[in-house]
Amino acid sequence: MEYTIQKLGLLAGISTRTLRYYDEIGMLKPARINSSGYRIYGQAEVDRLQQILFYKELGVGLEEIKMMITAPAFDGKNALREHRLKLLEKRQQLDLLIANVDKTIAQNEGRITMTDKEKFEGFKKQMLDENEQKYGKEIREKYGDEQVERSNQIVKNMTQEQHTEIEKLGAEIISVLVEAYATGDPAGELAQKAADLHRQWLSFYWGHYSKEAHAGIAQMYVDDERFTAYYDKHQPGAAVFLRDAVLVYTGMGDSQ
Repeated sequence: MEYTIQKLGLLAGISTRTLRYYDEIGMLKPARINSSGYRIYGQAEVDRLQQILFYKELGVGLEEIKMMITAPAFDGKNALREHRLKLLEKRQQLDLLIANVDKTIAQNEGRITMTDKEKFEGFKKQMLDENEQKYGKEIREKYGDEQVERSNQIVKNMTQEQHTEIEKLGAEIISVLVEAYATGDPAGELAQKAADLHRQWLSFYWGHYSKEAHAGIAQMYVDDERFTAYYDKHQPGAAVFLRDAVLVYTGMGDSQ
């Protein structure tokens, strides 16, 4: 069966403007253009659009979607299996949040008492899932599944007081780092304070500390543009400066 752009938009629940944009960026081109100049979409395009919408629902960006579905090695059947697993994980997340809301309503009505830890069930998993999606592959390849799972368990057991404290520590790292950057000296007092604060932050999530891991994480901030962007949005060049400060702090500069 074939569809005009209007009919496909209605079928999929998206605008014709979106479909035209997908065509413009080469992510979803029509099967053909008819004699009247209308875009015509066939079964292959319908299936590709379904894949695109699955990926969008899972929070994948358009550029990444385009790279995946236009790759010669793209396997639609395997992608559907992966979609199913991710959607099951998403359903589990929603179930946790719904259960949290139900408990909170019951507490407000005086029927139960919730612990502070229970009040944040679901939110932590969402944060871990988002981190896994963004950085999981790189972190696991560099430090191993065991370390990642240990860190995730620490987060799951985190109290609200601990969460607040770690958030304050993260903000302090940025504040001191920006101030230290202005000195231009990664070996200076302020820069070394930023490196020490970063050690405290890292130790909290990892449960233990090693100079090698600290230096490796700092180097990753420079090697991976996503991490670089996080620090550089506060001060351009901050990621490299933090890396240099950590290398001085750990004495690992000569071995990197």
